[in-house]
Amino acid sequence: MTTTTLAVLVPLLPFLGAAAGLLLGRTTPGFVRPLAVLPALAALVLAASVAVRQGGGRTINAHTELTPTGSVPIDLALYIDGFAALTAVLVAFVATCVQIYSTGYLRDDPRYPSYAALVSLFTSAMLLVVYSGDLIVLLVGWEVMGICSYFLVGHYWETPEARAASLKAFLVTKLGDVPFLIGLFALGTDAGSFRITRVLGAVAGGGLDHPTLIALLLLAGVAGKSAQFPLHTWLPDAMAGPTPVSALIHAATMVAAGVYFIARLLPVFEASFAAMVVLAVMAAVTMTGSGLAALAQDDIKRVLAYSTIGQLGYMTGALAVGDRGAAVFHLLSHGAFKALLFLAAGVIIHAAGTNSLAAMSRMHGLRDRIPDAYWTMTVALLALAAIPPFSGFFSKESVLGAAEHVTGGHTEHAPGAAGWIVLVAGLVTALLTAAYATRLWLLAFRGRGAEAPEHGRQPLTMTVVLWVLAIPSLAFGGFAYRTLPGWFDGRDLTPTLLTSILGTGLALVGGLLTYGAWQHTSALAARAPLGAVAAHPEGDAGLVEAEAIATHRPAYGDIAYAPDPADPGRLLLGPLHRHAAAGFHLDAVYTALFVRPVQAGASLVRFLDREVVDTYVHAAAALPRFLGAAVRRAQTGNVQTYVSALLAGTVVLAVAVVLVATGA
Repeated sequence: MTTTTLAVLVPLLPFLGAAAGLLLGRTTPGFVRPLAVLPALAALVLAASVAVRQGGGRTINAHTELTPTGSVPIDLALYIDGFAALTAVLVAFVATCVQIYSTGYLRDDPRYPSYAALVSLFTSAMLLVVYSGDLIVLLVGWEVMGICSYFLVGHYWETPEARAASLKAFLVTKLGDVPFLIGLFALGTDAGSFRITRVLGAVAGGGLDHPTLIALLLLAGVAGKSAQFPLHTWLPDAMAGPTPVSALIHAATMVAAGVYFIARLLPVFEASFAAMVVLAVMAAVTMTGSGLAALAQDDIKRVLAYSTIGQLGYMTGALAVGDRGAAVFHLLSHGAFKALLFLAAGVIIHAAGTNSLAAMSRMHGLRDRIPDAYWTMTVALLALAAIPPFSGFFSKESVLGAAEHVTGGHTEHAPGAAGWIVLVAGLVTALLTAAYATRLWLLAFRGRGAEAPEHGRQPLTMTVVLWVLAIPSLAFGGFAYRTLPGWFDGRDLTPTLLTSILGTGLALVGGLLTYGAWQHTSALAARAPLGAVAAHPEGDAGLVEAEAIATHRPAYGDIAYAPDPADPGRLLLGPLHRHAAAGFHLDAVYTALFVRPVQAGASLVRFLDREVVDTYVHAAAALPRFLGAAVRRAQTGNVQTYVSALLAGTVVLAVAVVLVATGA
C-alpha cells in the first residue's frame, strides 16, 4: 500500500467510525466502544507508518482537483512533511488514549454513543487539518472542530453552565474565524492558489501584495482557536464539559490547530516584521497573564486550562522568533503531559468528592487513595514546570534558546524586539508555571480540606492510560531534542547553557516560594476546623460530574466541606489575587464593550419595531377599517331604508341641478 493511500486512511477511519457510531449506537450498543476505540487505534498505527516512511525526509505531496472553480482552483491535496507526520501521530495517540479512558469514565452515560462519535469526528477533523495541502480543505477541518467543540463542551446540556460554555466557545472562536476566512481568501488571491506549496512559493518569490494585512487577519483566527490573548476567554469556561474532552481539546486538537497552522505557513508571517512583533506581544501577554490567573484558581481544571493557554504562548513565542521547530517540539511534548494532567484530574474528580470541577481547597487525603493519579500527575507537573530531565524542560528550553538567539539583533526571520519580548516573558512564565504547578500538587495531594468518603477504585482503563501517557511525559524530551532537528528544518534544539540555568533556576525559585508560602499559611491555619463529611452514593465519574454541575454543590451527596485555608496563592499574589481569579475581568470588559452595546441596539430595534413600525402599519390599516365600518352600517338590509335613501338622493340631485341651472 502506498504512503499516499495510508495517509488518506488516517483521517478517513475516525470519520467512518464516527458515522458508524452515530448510526449504530442506539440500535446496537455493544458496538459503541469498539467503534470508538478501534478506528482511533488504527489511525494511530497508520499515522506511525506514514511517519516512518516519511522519515523527516522528502515531503509527501499529492493532489487532485476537487472541483473546477473558474478562478483560484481548490484541490484535494496532501502535504506531509516532518511537522505534519509527527503531529498526526500525537493527535491519533492522544485521541486513542481519550477514547479508551472514556469507556470507563463515561461507562454509564446514556449519551456515550453520541459522545464517542463526536470525539472520533473531532479527531478526524484535526487529522485533516494536519495532512491537508490545500487551505480550503484545511478550513473544512478547522470549522468541523469548532462544531464538535460546541457539542462536546455542552455534553451536559441540562446544566446552564455547560450550555453557556458551549455557546461561548463557539461564538468566541467564530469571532476569530471571520477575519481568518477573509485572510485565507486574500492569501489565495495574492498567491493565485490555495495549495500550500504554491502559497509558500509565492511568498519566497515576493508575490504577496499585502503580507501584513493577511498575516494579521490570519492571526485573529489563530488567537481564537489556540486561545491566545485577547480571544482566550472561552477556554477556562469550556471546563464544564467532560474531563476527557478537555484532555483532547487541550492536548491534541482545537488549540493545537492554530499553532500548527502558523508553523505550516510561517514564511507568510515572516514576510511582515510588524506581524511578527504583534505575534510576540500576543504570546508575552498570554504567557504572563495566564500564569498569574492559574495561580489564583481554586478549580483544578481551570488551573490546567490557564496552564494550556500559557504553554501555547510559549509555542507562539517560538514562532514569533521564527523557529517553528522549537514550537512544534513543545507542541508534541506538551500534548503528552497535558493529556496526562487532565486525565489524572478526571481520576481526582472521581475520588475527591468535591464538585464537578474539583475545587482544590476541598481536597484531603487523596495521595494514598489514588496512588496511580498521584505518581503520574507528579510526573506531568514536573514536566509542566520544566524540571530536568522531564520532557517539558527540553521543549521549553528550545523556545527560550530560540528567543535568546534573536535578541542579538534582527535576523532574516524575526526582529530583535520579538526575541527580547519572548525571552523576558518566557522566563517570568517559567517562575509562574512552577509556582502554580507546586500549588496544585500541594493542595490536591496534601490539602487540608474535608476528606470525602471512599467510593471504590477507578476502572482499569482509566489508570492504565495514565501510565501510558507518563512514559512520553518523562522520556520524550530527552530523546527528541537529539532526533527531531532532522525532521524540523535541521535547526538545533539542544538547550543552551544560559537559558537553561535561568529557566530552571526561576522554576526552582517559584516552586520553593510556593512551598514556603504553603508552609506559612498551613501554620497559621493549623487550628482551622475541618468540615464534616457525610456518606454519598456511589456513581460513575461522568454522571457525578454532570450532577454536580447541575446542583452547584459538592458531588457525592450533601457533604459540608470546609475549604482549605492554607492556599499559598493568596499570599503570593496579595491584592492581585482577586483580579487574577477573575481572569483580570476581561469578560467584564467584553460585556461592557460588546455585549451591552449589542443588547442596547437590540432593545432599540425592538422598540422601533414595536412602537414605530407597528404603529405605522396599524394606522395604515385603521382608515380602510373605519371606511369599511361606515359602509357596513349603511348595509342594513331594510328595503324601506334603501328607498328612502334613494328618494333623498334624488331630491339632493334635483336641487343641485336647479341651483346649477339658475346660476348659469
